[in-house]
Amino acid sequence: MDISRIYRAMKRIPYGTQAFSKLICFKAPYFGTISPHITHLHANQVVIEFKKRRRVLNHIKTVHAIACCNAAELAAGMLMMAGLPRHLRWIPKHMEVSYLRLATTNLTATVILMDWNEVEPGDLKVNVDVVDEEGVSVVDVVITMWISEKWNS
Repeated sequence: MDISRIYRAMKRIPYGTQAFSKLICFKAPYFGTISPHITHLHANQVVIEFKKRRRVLNHIKTVHAIACCNAAELAAGMLMMAGLPRHLRWIPKHMEVSYLRLATTNLTATVILMDWNEVEPGDLKVNVDVVDEEGVSVVDVVITMWISEKWNS
């Protein structure tokens, strides 16, 4: 499935990116807990926004760190789907999370991978930055993806 092509087609229609985001959450329901909006999807960059709302808050009324991890994993997974060469497959293997400051606003998770030509089987570290409305990093996430060759079944 060429996820980038589907995204580009849906982006052309009113509310298309919101509908695309809902479709992704239908396929992987847990991501729906943050009601993400995939605002940019390209082979080298994915941007996901989600709002500060009651269901993602913790006991001190800030966005829960695990909601940020959820957005980071979605962003990294969408990047893999959009850019990983077709002869390879991926699965998240490990996540390192640094909580930098309280998340008190709507948030944006951004992941960038500059050169897919350097990707080969093995561990691939993907950095996701989660920022608040002022552009200040609140959570930094490094997701290790296990990359392997596809085999015929």
